[in-house]
Amino acid sequence: MGYLWVKTFHILFMVSWFAGLFYLPRIYVNLAQATDPKNQALLLGMAGRLYRFMTPLGVLALIFGLWLYLYYKIGWGDNWMHAKLLLVIGLVIFHGVCRHYLRQFELGKMQHGHVFFRWFNEIPVLILLAITALVVIKPYF
Repeated sequence: MGYLWVKTFHILFMVSWFAGLFYLPRIYVNLAQATDPKNQALLLGMAGRLYRFMTPLGVLALIFGLWLYLYYKIGWGDNWMHAKLLLVIGLVIFHGVCRHYLRQFELGKMQHGHVFFRWFNEIPVLILLAITALVVIKPYF
C-alpha cells in the first residue's frame, strides 16, 4: 500500500474516531441529567454501542499513524512529532477514561454531574486543535 493510501486511511479513521470522542461525552452530559429510567437505559445503550464502534476506529487510526511514522519516517526525530505523539497518548488515555465513566454509569455509581461532562467534552476539541496545528505548522521548538 502506498504512502498516500496509508495517509488517507489514517486521516479517515482519525476523523471517525474523533467523531465518537466528541459525541460520547455529550451523551454523558445527557445521562448525568436523566432522571427517567427509560431515558437512562436508552442513553446507556447509545453510549455503549458508540464506545464499541469507535474503539476499532481508534485502533485503526493508531495503526495507520504508526505505519506512517515507522515505515515512511514521517516527522522522524522532529520535535513537533514528539509533541503530537504525546497528545495521541493523551487521547488514548482520554478514550480509556471514557470507558471508565461508561462503566460507572452502567453500575449507577457516577459521581460527576452534567457540568463536569460539559467541560470534559471540550478535551478532545483542544487535543484535535493542538494536533492539527502541530501537523500543519510543524513548529520548531
